[in-house]
Amino acid sequence: MIRRLTMACIAALLVLSVIAFGQTTPPPKPEDVVSMDAILAALYDVISGPAGQKRDWDRMRSLFLDGGHMVGTGRRPTGDFGHRTMDSVGAYIALNAPALEERGFFETEIGRHADTYGNISQVFSTYEARFKKEDEKPFMRGINSIQLWNDGKRWWIVSVLWQSENEQQKIPEEYLRK
Repeated sequence: MIRRLTMACIAALLVLSVIAFGQTTPPPKPEDVVSMDAILAALYDVISGPAGQKRDWDRMRSLFLDGGHMVGTGRRPTGDFGHRTMDSVGAYIALNAPALEERGFFETEIGRHADTYGNISQVFSTYEARFKKEDEKPFMRGINSIQLWNDGKRWWIVSVLWQSENEQQKIPEEYLRK
């Protein structure tokens, strides 16, 4: 009896720790995490889609290391710079899913610079965004600074930090090449 009660308490603590410290990562599509190219393509693909299309948010969660976070930066109307930290992929989804799914959003990589040491990589992935895939011109361009880790079995996104281009800060030519 005591042994069963102890096991039940341990199981309950494990469940509560997952709830308290963040969700566990859903299993990925193996082809999404096999290479750096694959995980970056999956990241862009999962947030992109036409108006009215639900995104596969579990797929997005599967790309990120537990505890992974996202930080958007940019110039405020006052002229100074600010940031918004989303301390989990779930926070990013809660904040952005309604707008992405309501109006449509297509983000594509147009340039990349990557530095790798051992099992870690820092990637500057230059992007452009459109509301519709067929829009002639993007409404926004910028750089995603993406930190990646390979655990020997797969690639993980550790964090994404981004800044959109503006009139005062144009994307340098070196970051527009793949």
